[in-house]
Amino acid sequence: MHIYKVGGAVRDRLLGRPVTEVDWVVVGSSAEEMQAKGFRPVGTDFPVFLHPATGEEYALARTERKSGRGYGGFTFYASPDVTLEEDLIRRDLTINAMAEDEQGHLIDPYGGQRDLAARQLRHVSPAFAEDPLRVLRVARFAARYAELGFRVAPDTQALMRQLAESGELQALTPERSWKEISRALMEPRPDVFVQILRDCGALKELFPEIDRLFDAPPADQHEASPAECLLAVLRQSALHEQPLAVRWACLLRPLGETTESSEPVAAKADLARIATINARYKVPRDCQDLAMLVGEFCPCAHRAPELSAQTLFDLLQHFDIYRRPERFEQFIAACAMDAQGHASAEPADYRQADYLRGAAEAARGVQVKPLIEQGYQAAELGEALKRERLRAVQAYQSGQKAD
Repeated sequence: MHIYKVGGAVRDRLLGRPVTEVDWVVVGSSAEEMQAKGFRPVGTDFPVFLHPATGEEYALARTERKSGRGYGGFTFYASPDVTLEEDLIRRDLTINAMAEDEQGHLIDPYGGQRDLAARQLRHVSPAFAEDPLRVLRVARFAARYAELGFRVAPDTQALMRQLAESGELQALTPERSWKEISRALMEPRPDVFVQILRDCGALKELFPEIDRLFDAPPADQHEASPAECLLAVLRQSALHEQPLAVRWACLLRPLGETTESSEPVAAKADLARIATINARYKVPRDCQDLAMLVGEFCPCAHRAPELSAQTLFDLLQHFDIYRRPERFEQFIAACAMDAQGHASAEPADYRQADYLRGAAEAARGVQVKPLIEQGYQAAELGEALKRERLRAVQAYQSGQKAD
């Protein structure tokens, strides 16, 4: 039995980045021997075990053969006679196909260290084109390492385009796709993730609604195009370390539009596009809700000081600011990112943020107890509370205008 550290831990050590997770490959062993040594088996697709003391993952060296469509369409073979080189060649990128032995010696049969130095994301073998999930993975790594100068190698991009055109991306499960998409959005350059998908034709397969933005001209010859604005907004969301729900809302924000009215009402067909994407990838509820709310009300927030008291109050009511104040803060953050992506102003200069927060605080400041003491009950109490909160918002607006 020989044990090797593999993959990301080796790559990040060579890049001088923090190593947060370590994976191991075991060569020359069997499932029976691993369990006899106290390793606990996990998963059903292939033999992976948890170390009895550290809990780290140890996988038996294995080969794979394409046997169906999609990420799961593979037959795996794990046996004591599978070599380390055979295990490494099935990996996606050369920079992920390096190993270290127990003495710390580097094993690099496919040029991973060379590609690290050249800042290249390059596939290990033509078998790359058998797994559609690798399109998303490569785009995610590009988003992670873009600021270090990494680029996708032209021959790898060609294989990504081949996968995009094959229809194999449609065979990915929503769960696997969302896992890669959500991780990519949390990388330092989520805009690069979207651009890479566009460049290889995968954006059209995964997000056709967003892909169309790249073909749309700017509204004015002196303005950025819709796609340029989207990429700028995504970059700002990462620069300001926004959480996943905000970044997801920023990604889908261009798909929701409003009429020219000051009323916060979005075109239902546009919101349907956002809802369709949420359903397509079985997006977590908090991300779904915020994306819908930002798609519908972001333009309204940009005009907050111009809104009537009733419209502003209705906007606050949509967010349930009394029980879920954090969601309203995320909404404001997404609107600030949107504003910065479309202009040169810093989020700190997004004056609508303080205006919206002030209106929310005014509404929250209305106390229920005095209304109960006046004899209001049940439904009447609810209506009285709404009236008083609306008056509080009106008073707040009057104070702002006086200032």
